[in-house]
Amino acid sequence: MGYKMGDYPGDRSSSDSPTYRDSTRIVEEKGIGLGEAADAYGDLRSAEEYGYVTRGLKSRHVQFIALGGTIGTGLFLGIGRAFTQAGPLSLFLGYSFTGVAVYAMMMSLGEMATWLPLPGAIPQFCTRYVDGAMGFAVGWNNWYQSSITLCAEISAASLIIQYWNGAQDIDVAAWISLLIVLVIALNTFAVSIYGEAEFIFASIKIITIVGLIIFAFIIDLGGGPTQDRLGFRYWNDPGAMKAYKGTGSAGRFLGFFSVLANATFSYGGVEFVAVAAGEAKDPRRNMPKAIRRVFWRILFFYVLGSLAIGVLIPYNEPLLLGAIEDGAPGGAVSPWVIAIYRAGVPVLPSIINAVILTSASSAANAHLYIGSRYLYALAQCGEAPHFLLKCSKRGVPYFCVAITASLSLLTYMSCSSGAEEVFQWFQDIVAVSTLLTWMSISIAYIRFHAALKTQGIDRSTLVFRSPFQPYTAYFSLGFFSIIVLFSGFYAFDPFDGHGFVTAYVGIPIYLALYAFWRIYKGTKFVKAHEADIQSGKAALDAADAHWPPRVARNWIERVWFWIA
Repeated sequence: MGYKMGDYPGDRSSSDSPTYRDSTRIVEEKGIGLGEAADAYGDLRSAEEYGYVTRGLKSRHVQFIALGGTIGTGLFLGIGRAFTQAGPLSLFLGYSFTGVAVYAMMMSLGEMATWLPLPGAIPQFCTRYVDGAMGFAVGWNNWYQSSITLCAEISAASLIIQYWNGAQDIDVAAWISLLIVLVIALNTFAVSIYGEAEFIFASIKIITIVGLIIFAFIIDLGGGPTQDRLGFRYWNDPGAMKAYKGTGSAGRFLGFFSVLANATFSYGGVEFVAVAAGEAKDPRRNMPKAIRRVFWRILFFYVLGSLAIGVLIPYNEPLLLGAIEDGAPGGAVSPWVIAIYRAGVPVLPSIINAVILTSASSAANAHLYIGSRYLYALAQCGEAPHFLLKCSKRGVPYFCVAITASLSLLTYMSCSSGAEEVFQWFQDIVAVSTLLTWMSISIAYIRFHAALKTQGIDRSTLVFRSPFQPYTAYFSLGFFSIIVLFSGFYAFDPFDGHGFVTAYVGIPIYLALYAFWRIYKGTKFVKAHEADIQSGKAALDAADAHWPPRVARNWIERVWFWIA
């Protein structure tokens, strides 16, 4: 039999009463939250006992969570290493090609998340459409990834703070404690508070990257203090493509391929908007709007951003190479900060460091939220203890938040040199998790597409329909599979044990989780005609009529509604 949401924790046999079965009636009488919970758990009693997450994320929250997920610290910091390894043209092409694959994956995810905007989303889709073992593997793998990344971002933020005079004299553990308290507070009281925080954080990042791209355009044309017109000077000397781990054409190709691997990690988090779909107001309108704009966000922020870096500084810039070699914290390894120094604009580096601090704090906030919702989704699927389903009156799954937040205490390991090495190994384990998640999303969509066809649902009736399917999903699956298999090429000649572990240890962990649940529960691949594409949908359909239409009263509101 296919997976049924109502089989856990509720008892379907207790829902014989029409009151329990009529999702529309429950929504009308008891509200959207209880209606969705009753539809998901199979009976009203369980819904009232456990509660449910609330749809407290407004349209602007959803749009800016999507934006914030697109602009991460990778665009400010991580992109520098790829640039020094491969050169400006390889950087531009690598981020462009990877952006196309990420967009293809997001279109697949968007269609599923609009059909069923569920809390946590991704583990639930894998469990419903592919195999319960895949849902278990991707859910726990992502929960662990989010928890460890939460620690990494708090650690990074605490180091960035020390850029300013006076902060160096304060023990880094104090900054870690302050940041942990902050992100827990933002995630404890109501999802709307988390949404407001991400709205502010994302606004800062958007303004900054737009300003940096404009800055690059001005400097490139000779508008800086030195009035030196750069053009594409550095594409000629030292060159457009740098050989990496080889010479000639083969070396230049490997340089380009190294950018593909780097870019996938920089794009990590773009899928967060779908995880938040289960708490978004009017999701059938707001989710398609956010997903459709992913293409333009990738094009503007990453493609233009990578091009801007390539015209501002050469890939053999000593300051950048030295900072990366020394493992310098904060903006010291940012090609943007170094470009500003070279341009002779003294005030901007401090501003950029402040933005990077904001970006790291935003990432920590987001990963606590995302990790807790993955745990909640696992509990809904019966793949985690059912007490995790308990929500506060404001719809916060407080046990999920508390357990995820407790792992943030591992951040204190970064305060000592011995423990810091262990902490680094924890981070290495999650390095490939993003790619495995994107592959799982693509596989889930392929099975979802087959289920729609087999169960007689015309895709033309869908609120959001992604183009060229299922070939779009096959393309993204193939692209990310190649990156996963060959991303560790640099570790073989000569063999580098740490690099090999960083590149590949996530794969056996994912497979072990999959094998454990498949053997323990005896799960099987879900056949297309048995895939559960309906549980929870009735309440969502009933709720659609309750969302008020947004009508712009003037041109200012029309512009704002277009943005958010």
